[in-house]
Parts: sequence; structure tokens; C-alpha cells
Amino acid sequence: MTTSTPGGGSPLRSSSGIWLVAEREIGSKLRSKAFIISTVILMAIALAGILIGGFASKSGADDKTPVAVTAETSSVVSALPGVEVTEVADDAAAEALVRDEKVDAAVVSGTGPTGVTILALKDAPSSLVSGLSQAPEVQILEPATTNPLLRYFIALAFGLVFLMAASTFGGTIAQSVVEEKQTRVVELLLSAMPARTLLAGKVIGNTILAMAQILVLAAVATIGLIATGQNDVLTMLGTPIIWFAVFFLFGFVLLASLFAAAASMVSRQEDIGATTTPITMLIMAPYILVIVFNDNPLVLTIMSYVPFSAPVGMPMRLFVGEAQWWEPILSLAILLASCVAAIAIGAKIYENSLLRMGSRVKLTEALRG
Repeated sequence: MTTSTPGGGSPLRSSSGIWLVAEREIGSKLRSKAFIISTVILMAIALAGILIGGFASKSGADDKTPVAVTAETSSVVSALPGVEVTEVADDAAAEALVRDEKVDAAVVSGTGPTGVTILALKDAPSSLVSGLSQAPEVQILEPATTNPLLRYFIALAFGLVFLMAASTFGGTIAQSVVEEKQTRVVELLLSAMPARTLLAGKVIGNTILAMAQILVLAAVATIGLIATGQNDVLTMLGTPIIWFAVFFLFGFVLLASLFAAAASMVSRQEDIGATTTPITMLIMAPYILVIVFNDNPLVLTIMSYVPFSAPVGMPMRLFVGEAQWWEPILSLAILLASCVAAIAIGAKIYENSLLRMGSRVKLTEALRG
């Protein structure tokens, strides 16, 4: 498929037109100092969060309570986590270490139910007391698959990355469409290529930028986890991050098509919000839901099959081990079908509204043409 360029020049192929528009979108964004600075800040925040969390967990693990023990109590205390054991000859030597403040407490033989006694100068370490206390047998019916705090931060990370990337690049597409309409540059562009070619170029260009940012964030996260020795967390996150990138790719194409279509219905920058607000709400919903309901299996399951929230919901379920092997495939198939439908509807609205200036085009009119 070819079209003539303005002034009677050589015809322009659709594929060439798509890449020309995509290169223009990418180049304009990369030349923007605001975009570069915001990207660097986002990377720095992500790396700082990982480093701080890793060092804090490591320092917490290394912070052990010094405890004096005798030969009779050594086996009991050594099995406790977070305890640094110093074995002495007898109870008197253990008591002497406590009085000299060389240890926080001492565990010696006793006549109570536990068979041991804790000696402390002023206050006994609560972790030591609870560790040596007799407790009833506990049976957990629904054990947590991950640390609740870690689960919350992973949910926050997935939701925030999706929100920031989708809203940033979706907003860029909307502003670009309206700017071209407002300056009437779109009339020159449409004389060189079809509207669908122009739309495809904008979507592809911004998708490349968004995916590049996601991949850089993934690389930063990997480096940070390795640097802080959080290899177990990295192992758990490997598959979910890959699926997040795949779901985000098609989810963003869906959203980008809708952003371009919504923006084509207005002719002024001030009116963008009137048509793009519903799409922005669709982007914010997964962010809010995954933070509030990250420990609710039912909500996460529903999110993982809804096209707008699947890029967040399904990777989260994979991280906590609540998804079967076939569920990401089924969810991706639903997302792909929704993506095709959104592109078709968005292209129709875009074609029918792009050259209509003045007041806002109604959705029914844009669909009818």
C-alpha cells in the first residue's frame, strides 16, 4: 500500500510511514530534558529502594543478642534464631558476664517448667523470653506463601511501574495528537500517509519507549538485588517480571490506541482531560486495587483476567504462587483479543475525528463517521 507525498514526490509505503512516525515520536521524547531527568530519577528511586531494603534486612539479620550459657543450657539456646551464644563453665561465670554487661542475658539451669532460668541485669530480651517460653501447638489452615511486607512492596512496585509508564507515554500520545490538530500539521501528514499509518507509528514509537523503560527498570532491580545479596527474592521475581513485561507490552498497545482515539476527538490541549479521563481511571484502578487487595486471592484472580488490570494482577499471582501454569496463557489470550478490538475501535474513532476541528466530537459521531 502506497500514498503520494505532498508536492507530487515519490510514493510513501505504509511500512515506511509507520517507522518514520515512530522515529519522530522516539526522537522528540529522547530530546526532551524533562523525560530524561524523570527517567533517571525513577531509576535512582527504584535502585535506592532496593538497596535500602536489602541493607536493612541484612543488618537486621546480623543484629544478634549476646547470651551466656552453660553446658547444660547450650543446646536449648543455640537452636534459637538471632542469638550469639557464649558458653561458660558454670552459672556463676554466666552471671558475672551479665553483671559486667558483656552479654545481654544468661540462660542457666532452673527448676521451672522449662528447666532453665534467664538472668538479666535490668530487662530480659523479649526475643529470648518468647523463644524459651512454652507455647501451645499452632496449626495454620491457610499459610502465607510469602512474607506479607515483601508481598506489599512487590505489589506496590508492579502497580506503580504500570501506572507511571502507561500514564506518561499515554499522555504523550494524547498531547501529540492534539498538538498536530491544533497546529494543523495533521493535514500535511494525512496528505502523505493514511490516518491508520499515522496512528500505528505513534503507538509503536511510544510502545518502544515504554518497553525500554520497563527493561531498564528490570535491569536496575536485578543489579540492586544481586548487590544486596537478595538472590532468593530475585529467584522468586524472575518469572513474574518476564510475564509483567509481556502483559505490559500488549496492555500498553491497547491503552495507547484508546489514548490516541480519545485525543483525536478534541482540538485544544485544554480539552484533553475531557476525553482521556476515563482511560486514566482504568490505569489508576489496578494500582489502587493491587495495593489494597494484594492479600485477597479472589480480587487478584479477577484482576488477572480483566484486560486493563491483567498486567498487574497476573504477575502478582505468579509471584505469590497462586496461579496455575495455564492461567497466564489464558489471560494473555483474553488480553490479545481485547487489544485487537481496541485497535479496531480506536482506529475508527481516530480516522473519523482527526480532521474535525472546533468543538469536541461526540463518541457516537466518531464511531459513525
